[in-house]
Amino acid sequence: MNITFHYPPELFNLLVDTIPLLCRTKGGVLLFFRGAGVAYSYFSDLEARVTSDRTNISKYEIVQTILKRLNEKGEVTLRERREILKRVTEFESFSSCWPAEQLKARGLVAEICQVVNVKDSFTRMNLEREREAQKHKEKHLAKVAEIQNRQKELALIRSDLSGLFLEADVYKRGKKLESVLNKLFGASGILIREAFTLCGSEKEGLVEQIDGVIEIDGVLYLVEMKWWDKPLGTGDVSQHLVRIFNRGHARGIFISAAGYTRPAVSICRESLSQATVVLCVLEEIVRLLECEGDLKSMLKEKIQVAIIDKNPFYKIY
Repeated sequence: MNITFHYPPELFNLLVDTIPLLCRTKGGVLLFFRGAGVAYSYFSDLEARVTSDRTNISKYEIVQTILKRLNEKGEVTLRERREILKRVTEFESFSSCWPAEQLKARGLVAEICQVVNVKDSFTRMNLEREREAQKHKEKHLAKVAEIQNRQKELALIRSDLSGLFLEADVYKRGKKLESVLNKLFGASGILIREAFTLCGSEKEGLVEQIDGVIEIDGVLYLVEMKWWDKPLGTGDVSQHLVRIFNRGHARGIFISAAGYTRPAVSICRESLSQATVVLCVLEEIVRLLECEGDLKSMLKEKIQVAIIDKNPFYKIY
């Protein structure tokens, strides 16, 4: 329980026992509460009793009655209760107490300080736990929102990819495939550089056209995408292999809608001695989207198989 919002029984009783010792007279007790900012309405009747019938009211009754009234008001009298605690815990003028009560007063003030410190420690720990729980809640909600946004993004990509199967124009379909797959790379947390061309001199003209470049674990992969009605042959994959070999530490990824011929797979397997090459089919991408799988994890698994087992065409889906 937060002592600044409500005096718990232990502290309430200690204050009732202590405050009368800090003030020599009943008028001094009333003055103590007035100095703490307690409104006159909380003790006007008590002051009247002190004036009219002093012997039939004690300092302890005055303190108990006022504290009870303040306690019952809850948050409304928060400032007053805080100020009363502050004045008691910081009290140092014990010489103003009756000599026979000074030692007892010191002991009670010390005990109140200890209780306040312990209660405040629990309060701080509870607040810290609440803050930590709130952080976890916010992280969880952010994670859920991230997952939901990714699911929506993947659903749109899946819809766009499905729409390509209705595209009759081969050229448009190929260009749209590049765009859809680049969106999928981005949604999967893979850094990309979209399609670009390299030009030579005026006589050479267009030297190379690369569908895209992605980065996985700090390594660059040149990506080639083909939506043809027949499997890619050795000549089709060889052009991309040359681009990869001419770039030193680069690696390559093929994505084909119709698969690959056996000779094409063989030449890619032989090329693994020079550079890592991975072969994918569009069917794998479609099934991955249907299963809401992770493209990056899929590609990393295929890369590991290509390096360790020397198998560039390892199908996962």
